[in-house]
Amino acid sequence: MSLPAEFHEIAGRVNNWGRWGADDEIGTLNLITDEVVRGAAAEVRTGQRIPLALPLRQDGVQTGMIPGRVNPLHVMVQINQELFGPGTVACSDDAVTMGLQAATHWDALPHVSHSGRLYNGRPADTVTAHGGAEFSGIDTARHIVSRGVLLDVARARGTDRLDGGHAVTPEDLDAAEELAGTRVRAGDIVLVRTGQIQAYLAGDRHGYAFPSPGLSIRTPEWFHARDVAAVANDTLTFEMFPPETEGLWLPVHALHLVEMGMPQGQNWNLEELSTACGETGHSAFLLSATPEPFVGATGSPVAPVAIL
Repeated sequence: MSLPAEFHEIAGRVNNWGRWGADDEIGTLNLITDEVVRGAAAEVRTGQRIPLALPLRQDGVQTGMIPGRVNPLHVMVQINQELFGPGTVACSDDAVTMGLQAATHWDALPHVSHSGRLYNGRPADTVTAHGGAEFSGIDTARHIVSRGVLLDVARARGTDRLDGGHAVTPEDLDAAEELAGTRVRAGDIVLVRTGQIQAYLAGDRHGYAFPSPGLSIRTPEWFHARDVAAVANDTLTFEMFPPETEGLWLPVHALHLVEMGMPQGQNWNLEELSTACGETGHSAFLLSATPEPFVGATGSPVAPVAIL
């Protein structure tokens, strides 16, 4: 199924190609200025630190639905080995094999393409088997630290977890923003809570993956209007799955990553953060979420921390 006219119309309204120059590789991360970070630091009230990453484990969120995206396989390569002779200090070392987008992660801008193009109009074939992404690899996102805002859509709708077929709309984001008590502003990183990750935390990997709520094709314009730097949520696929429009796969990915140049994250555990924000009545915080700098990679694990 080709991309419909609706998609191309939205793409034209949110497109950021050339906004930060023809050579730009980081897209909306340009919006995270020193001034934005100073403002983010001012949100810290108690110093409470809330981790948002899932544990990296072999029985993680991946079910085999996406080929090659394997859960972490952790092995020991040496155990208490005396490297410099008997009686010397002994070392234990590990190795891991995993899909870089297996657990809590950021998608880099070249993660998807459409119509043969990547962000800023670069050809999709600049992603190669041996070199990875020639432009905008995850290693270019060197310092993702900004003001985070939790938009707790589930709580705003009076539930703890959205139904699997729920498409999060701009109206949902408006309601969650009102609940948050703060206006999303330029350079913010928005975290959208659906409650879907509760299925995985309860041991239901397949129920977590499908069916899943997620972002509607109508939401990229909402983020674009507010100059959001990045968006993450607590689902496997980010947008709703099965897709909002039958046969139209990953349109929100394409609008965010290709058209806007805006990173997006999946599998973020927002449950503890939701509780803390609900108790304090404050949903803005300092967020540290810099990915591992794998050169040329189209995504990377991240261990985000919200500092309240």
